[in-house]
Order: sequence, then structure tokens, then C-alpha cells
Amino acid sequence: MKPPFVIAVDGPAASGKGTIASRLAGAYDMPMLDSGLLYRAVGVLLARHGGDFDDVAAATQVARDLTAEMLTDPAFRTREAGEAASRVAIHPSVRLALRDMQQAFALRPDGAVIDGRDIGTVIAPAAPAKLYVTATPEVRAERRWKQLQGQGEAVSYEDILDDIRKRDARDGGRADSPMRPADDAVLLDTTEMTIDQATDAARRIVEAARARWELS
Repeated sequence: MKPPFVIAVDGPAASGKGTIASRLAGAYDMPMLDSGLLYRAVGVLLARHGGDFDDVAAATQVARDLTAEMLTDPAFRTREAGEAASRVAIHPSVRLALRDMQQAFALRPDGAVIDGRDIGTVIAPAAPAKLYVTATPEVRAERRWKQLQGQGEAVSYEDILDDIRKRDARDGGRADSPMRPADDAVLLDTTEMTIDQATDAARRIVEAARARWELS
């Protein structure tokens, strides 16, 4: 039986992958899962209950207890939530605890769009369409800074750039890092692109993948 048509959108923070994934989901009328939100939720809930980000057992328990109904808290969209997500996502047991929820979403018969860090490599390695969205740290920091300003957060561009660089070092500085493109992913560098241009480029990649999937 042909597997569902899954679009895996991976990449580092503020690369544009979330917006691209959302627009692809709308264009193809497919359900979308922002896997980064799961890690943000774990980080925020752990901190909210006085937990330590380095406490692997506590972080893993929060991940095991997480449900889809708990993901609507606006606190999961803040700058602090992004930092918390990066801190708990380094624990393999946390990633393992969240894997079932993500893989179940990837098995939806009507297909799915999922964005994150390890969708094409771990969660849905058989996904017919795989994109790895990236951009320079400076451009990503500017995007995140504007996003947070729009949410009413008083932050400086310099602080956001420092956060981005620290997260890149933490996420990509390990041999077991989840932040790497799948071997068959198409690289999409959005540094010089507007979001509309990046979305158009992503749709062309998906259309090519969809044509191959339909012929398989």
C-alpha cells in the first residue's frame, strides 16, 4: 500500500520553516503539526513546575504526560519558550517520549505537513517530500526579532542573534544532533527570499515530489 503523502519541513530556528509549512498545509488542504511546539510546551511546563532543564527524568515525564489539548497556551510561543525547547530537546529520552505522537500524525491517511528538526530523518523517514529550510543566523535573528516585537515582547536584535547562535551551537554541536538534513531532503536557503518567494520555491519542490509519489 502506498504510504500517505507527508511533507517534512526541517531546519533551524527562524529559518521560515514554520510559515512555509503552514502555507503548504493550506495550499494542499492538509493537517499540520508544528513539532517544535511540543518541545516548547515541555520546556515551559517543566519550568512552570520548578523543574530543572538538566533533569532528564523530570523533562521526560513532562513529555510523556503531554497531550494535544495542552498545546494552546500562548506562553509556548514566546522567546523564553524557544530557549526552553532547545534546552529539553537535547535529551534523547524527551525526543523518544514525543516520537509516538509525531509518528501517529505522520500516518494520517489524508497525509500531513510536519515541521521540526528531525522529521525527515527520524519521525517520517519515508516522507515523499522533504525540505530542509535554512538561512544565515543574521537573517534568522532579524525575522525572529520582528516576530517577537509584533507579539509585544521588548527584545533587542543583538540578544536574539546571540540566542540564535547559542542554539545553533547547542543543537548542531553534537554527533547525535537532530538538526541535520535528511540525505534525500532538498535544501531551501531562504536568506535572500521574501516569504512569498520561499513559499513558491517550496511548492515547486513539493510538486516535483508529489508527481514522483503519484507515479510510484
